[in-house]
This record gives sequence, C-alpha cells and structure tokens, in this order.
Amino acid sequence: MRYALGGRLPRRREWVYHDLTDAGWRMRALGRLLVQLAPVVVVLALLPGPGFVHWMLPLFVVLTSGFVALAYGEDLRDRRLRQHGLGPRSGSVP
Repeated sequence: MRYALGGRLPRRREWVYHDLTDAGWRMRALGRLLVQLAPVVVVLALLPGPGFVHWMLPLFVVLTSGFVALAYGEDLRDRRLRQHGLGPRSGSVP
C-alpha cells in the first residue's frame, strides 16, 4: 500500500525495478492510479445535483487523470526509480 501511494520502501527493491521497467508497466501504473481514484470518484458521484453530474464529474476526473498518467508516465516512472535509488532506466538493480 505504501508503494502504491508513492512511499519509499525498505532495501529489497528488485521487484520495484521489475514493476517499473517490465513490459506492461504503463498499465500497472494506470491501475494503481485508478485504485487511488476510487474513493474520490465515489464521493464525487454522491454529490447532490442534476443526474448527469453523478456520472459526468467522476468520468471527467478519471479521464483527465488517466491522460496525465499516460502522457507523463515515463517522467513519473523515472522519478520513482530515482526515489528507490535505482536510477532511470539504468539496466541494473543495486
């Protein structure tokens, strides 16, 4: 949970390197984002207002957040690699 929310982890980091560099890393990152957005989306869906607000506002938040995550995915991944002391795309696990 700590890793999914952006926290730094203890020493054993081989799986972090694998998670951030293996095939499918973008989809895993997008999945983590959607899990983090779930409570926000539920709250937004429960806001009072016209019917279309209950689905349009959560959809807007998910689509815009997903776009940012995919557009800046490599920068975000490089930041996480540096955060864990692995260096961006270094090819080796310390």
